[in-house]
Amino acid sequence: MKAYLWLILSAAVMSAQQAPALIVANEPAGPALPPFRPLVVPARIGVMGKSSLSLAEVIGRVLDNDRDLAVSRIERQEAIFNVSGAQGYYDPRVGLNAHRLKSVTPVSSLIGGAANGKITQKELYADPQLSGVSPWLGGSYRLDFASARQSTDSTFVTLNPQFPTSVNLNLTQPLWRGLRYDDNRHRLQVARKNVQLTDQQFRQRVIEITTQAIQAYWELDFAYRNAGVQIEAVRLAEQQDQSNRRQVTQGLLARIDVVAAQTQVATFQQNVYTALENLTRAENALKALMAPNRNDAIWSTELIPTTEVDTHASKPVLSDAVAMAVKQRPEIAQSSISIDINRLDLRLIREQARPQIDAVATLTTQGLAGRPIPPGPNPFTGSTTAIINSLNTLLAQSGLPAVPPINTGSGTVPPIFVGGYGQSLDNLRSGGFSTASIGVQMSIPLRNRTAHAASAVSAAEGKRLQYLREQIEMAIEADVRNSLQALASAEARLDSAMLASQTADEQYESERRQFQAGTSSVFLVLQRQTDLIAARSREVRAKADVGRAAADVDRATAQTIEKQHIELGAASEIK
Repeated sequence: MKAYLWLILSAAVMSAQQAPALIVANEPAGPALPPFRPLVVPARIGVMGKSSLSLAEVIGRVLDNDRDLAVSRIERQEAIFNVSGAQGYYDPRVGLNAHRLKSVTPVSSLIGGAANGKITQKELYADPQLSGVSPWLGGSYRLDFASARQSTDSTFVTLNPQFPTSVNLNLTQPLWRGLRYDDNRHRLQVARKNVQLTDQQFRQRVIEITTQAIQAYWELDFAYRNAGVQIEAVRLAEQQDQSNRRQVTQGLLARIDVVAAQTQVATFQQNVYTALENLTRAENALKALMAPNRNDAIWSTELIPTTEVDTHASKPVLSDAVAMAVKQRPEIAQSSISIDINRLDLRLIREQARPQIDAVATLTTQGLAGRPIPPGPNPFTGSTTAIINSLNTLLAQSGLPAVPPINTGSGTVPPIFVGGYGQSLDNLRSGGFSTASIGVQMSIPLRNRTAHAASAVSAAEGKRLQYLREQIEMAIEADVRNSLQALASAEARLDSAMLASQTADEQYESERRQFQAGTSSVFLVLQRQTDLIAARSREVRAKADVGRAAADVDRATAQTIEKQHIELGAASEIK
């Protein structure tokens, strides 16, 4: 009985296996199978070589060749030069006043000192000067040393030529307005603040361009890996197509199953071409950041990213991230510097509203020397000599004493004045001929509405800058929160995408085995194949999103420079 049942079951199985072949054999011959069209990956436009590229190399080349960053470097240099220019106001200034003079003056008076009606004077004069402003208390100084050689044909002079010299020192010291702060010190302080401002602007640009480069790199990584996924999809579809063709030839499948597989192959091929286009776009976007010009060899090179996304990087706690961002974000520093500059403006305006009270001191020392000339007839007493002689004769006849000669002054020169230019300098150094004065100059505005109005405007500007700072802080708070949420979501999507890719692969392999066992259909295999490729594409997209989100967190917390080990160079030492 058992043997009989076994024979019946065996016959039934054989009948079931031969039935499709019999059915197919009885069908009329259909159209030929569509030709197999394998994937031909076209060469990308203008790409001839390959080059591996790490994230660090990308950042280095982008920072070296970014035009905006080069402009920021120039602006930093200009700010430093402006500080030197402001400091130059306190540089001493040297001057010289020199001339050579010849003067002929007509004289019509009998006592003019000229026998021929004119006096000729000659002078060689030099007056070097040193002046400047003090950088501490706002005072100013002026020192000059004048010396000359003078000659004349006047009959009244006793030294000819003569060498007058003098040293003059003038000091002006503010006692109220300008004592602790003035326009020059304000200009210097603002220039120093501008250096700090350009440093923060430069730092902000470095963070922005580095973040842009990192995100472009991960876009290229996604495009490169996605192209590989799409090419693998075509390979899987082609394998299924070849398998279907063999089974159709064996009479196990219908022709429509080959058409379905061929449709899948064509669809995946379209995805490959789209992925290659996206790869080229992502690659060119990164090349535009890296290349110094359009003739660089990198434009003809295929870039192959080698850096892996760190999917296990630790995320900062929200409170720590916000505190870090508020402390280190360049926007906050720029806002603080703007507020500091406004305070300097307000201080200057209030200083200018004060009364002007200055102490003024002057010290002058003189020297003189020359060559004495022999005394000649006295023009004042020469006309009275005959009168005096006649008078003395009459007085002598009368027994009276004679009138003494009229003395209009000694014709001798003090010995200290006898000599040349060196003797004049000796007299100058001795300080025997000096003049000193000290006084106060005052200028008190009665109302000074201009200064008060400017002070009010500056105070209002300070409030506006403070409100802007609060807005910046709130924007940073939102930025940090959004970036942390984006990173957390990207990591969660990556975990889900990796699981989905793994399970889709298992489903595809299971469906393929069932199809080979005859318990599934071509439609389900192709569907599982499509799901697998979509899952793999989402996985590589999620990895790139994690890299982009991590870069955005570093930007939001101002950690990009430290995380990427970027050296900005030593800060400018300005004192």
